[in-house]
Amino acid sequence: MLELDGLSVAFGAKQAVRGLSFGVAEGELVCLLGPSGCGKTTTLRAIAGLERPAGGRVAVAGRVVADADGSVPPPQRGIGFLFQDFALFPHLTVAQNVAYGMTRRQRATDTGRVDSLLERIRLGHRADAYPHMLSGGEQQRVALVRALAPRPRAVLLDEPFSSLDASLRAGLREETVRILKDAGVTVLMVTHDPEEALVTADRIVLMRDGKAVQTGTPDALYSRPVDAFTAAFFGAVNRLPGTVEGGSIATGLGALPNPGFADGEPVEVLVRPDGLTLAADGPGAAMQVCGVHFAGASSLVRLGAEHGAPGHEHLHARLPGLCRHGVGDPVRVGIDRERAFVFGGRSGPPA
Repeated sequence: MLELDGLSVAFGAKQAVRGLSFGVAEGELVCLLGPSGCGKTTTLRAIAGLERPAGGRVAVAGRVVADADGSVPPPQRGIGFLFQDFALFPHLTVAQNVAYGMTRRQRATDTGRVDSLLERIRLGHRADAYPHMLSGGEQQRVALVRALAPRPRAVLLDEPFSSLDASLRAGLREETVRILKDAGVTVLMVTHDPEEALVTADRIVLMRDGKAVQTGTPDALYSRPVDAFTAAFFGAVNRLPGTVEGGSIATGLGALPNPGFADGEPVEVLVRPDGLTLAADGPGAAMQVCGVHFAGASSLVRLGAEHGAPGHEHLHARLPGLCRHGVGDPVRVGIDRERAFVFGGRSGPPA
């Protein structure tokens, strides 16, 4: 339904988006994820027709809407856009805001569309209210159905939950995804929140410096990152030096399987906090508990190296439930292989 082929967008000498290519299937929800300034919103604006590409092309349902030869005006692209600040018109009622994006013909032939959408988001009784009379969550839902009202082929969401209180965000996010899935609409959503992308997306496009770093399912990006940047973007990691010794990667916390690096090559091992194992004795590096913080379903444990232990100043572990180790306790620290990633320096894994 949406296709980007080598899309580039420049602002003067600055390349905001550089050769970006990916597609979004009909009815799929794809998240554009990445740090601030990586080109996510610029990509969305180029798809919507608010920015002119410097190269490449954008297609909607097989129709090229932007390339080197020209650009289709935004209203003719069949795309809905939910802005980060909702952009509701303060002088229009809720019903008038929802109907705003519909053509005159649509309003005449699809007379029950606005009422139906407002009932779907449980705001039918607020049709005559004005935006300032609504809560932030209600405004967000009105902005969403306004984008859906013209029956677009695809909807673009630009950080739609970033302005909401944390207490509202999770519930509204779940409700929004349900509404979009029920409508069968194709969705491309921008977010900088890895957790939000993991729980909402069918697929994720992780961006960095205007380029796609890795594209795939949430499980693939979290469990099989292609480089250290991707692994670290989805949460805290412990970084350990490693050395290739035959079929193994030697680290101060034990050996890991060698995924294909040359013997003697220095590598970097990234381990998620829940990938460290702690025991009172047995194999693993001798370390000492420096701090324990209870975090509800888990405990965060700060570990320091004992005298003569490998050169890790501090490591961080996440253990389920309440930690049975106290500050000052000696422990043996090992690695859960399923939560450890090996990369060559900082350039990524071997081909």
